[in-house]
Amino acid sequence: MTAATLDAVLNSYVRGGSGIRADIAATVHQLALAANKIRSTINQGALGKAFAGTRGTNTDGDVQKDLDVFADDIFLDAVRHAPVGLYASEELEQPVLLDKDASLALAIDPLDGSSNIDTNVSIGTIFSFLPATGAPDQNPAAPFFQTGTNQLGAGFFIYGPQLALVLSLGSGTHVFVQSARLGTFVQAYESRVIPARAHEFAINAANYRHWDEAVRLYVDDCMKGSEGPRERDFNMRWIASLVAECYRILMRGGVFLYPGDQRRRYGNGRLRLVYEANPIAYLIEQAGGAATDTVDRILEIPPQSLHQRVPLVFGSAREVARIARYHTDPSSIGERSPLFGNRGLFRA
Repeated sequence: MTAATLDAVLNSYVRGGSGIRADIAATVHQLALAANKIRSTINQGALGKAFAGTRGTNTDGDVQKDLDVFADDIFLDAVRHAPVGLYASEELEQPVLLDKDASLALAIDPLDGSSNIDTNVSIGTIFSFLPATGAPDQNPAAPFFQTGTNQLGAGFFIYGPQLALVLSLGSGTHVFVQSARLGTFVQAYESRVIPARAHEFAINAANYRHWDEAVRLYVDDCMKGSEGPRERDFNMRWIASLVAECYRILMRGGVFLYPGDQRRRYGNGRLRLVYEANPIAYLIEQAGGAATDTVDRILEIPPQSLHQRVPLVFGSAREVARIARYHTDPSSIGERSPLFGNRGLFRA
């Protein structure tokens, strides 16, 4: 049977519900067109004008590349042709009011993983749909302070060996790949389900000395492998690209950790709740996984500021729950014994 195109899936989605679904479908279509433009620019590599130059820092203190700004401009222009009332971007201090009467608020990280731009590693675009509640013309930021449970859908594009779209509109998490032959996105995986049992974990181990004890104990136990309390071997991964980490977990399971730590400005984590954590958590939960700030469910955290940062743990649900127990009640983890509790692989 021939795989469905993105347009066919969106048309079916629109037929199955309310009028706001047509607005979401139209916006996804415009985002897909913009992603193709971004991909063309990325494919030029260092030969392109918008590739790896640095602008300085954005309003939140992160290094801002020329391609970050280019991507933001492309997506903002794209949604001017869609029923989007408000556009909030990681690259902008405040949301842009596009249409006070439109139904949707779009939160977007135009270029995730931009530290990898000049190393030819997968980067991406993360987006989230929220209802444009309240009076957008009086307080454009207000709709973005809804909890993640109010998201109408979320997704990301990943600019890797394939240009892929991971999308959920509330009924599973689906993966589409851009077909050069057909000139459109085609469904490659329908309703991904993350395996319950994890054999991989992703974390930046260079920060081990800065982590809380709970994170160190968890990593120590994984690193001890089949001879340790987990009684099986783990692989460790770290790409420094959230979309790439998420895509791998959707394909073959595992868990991702970006905890807060003791470094200056890292106590509350570094990933943004509105632009990164909420949409990723939505996709992961729709695939049967879980996402927390190490303990509490990400989608239930009320945003306190537009660029609020949070710790983020996501992936296989059982593994995410285990990490929470390391923080709240490590004694309840039955296979942990005093033999394994005193010295870690990274500790002398």
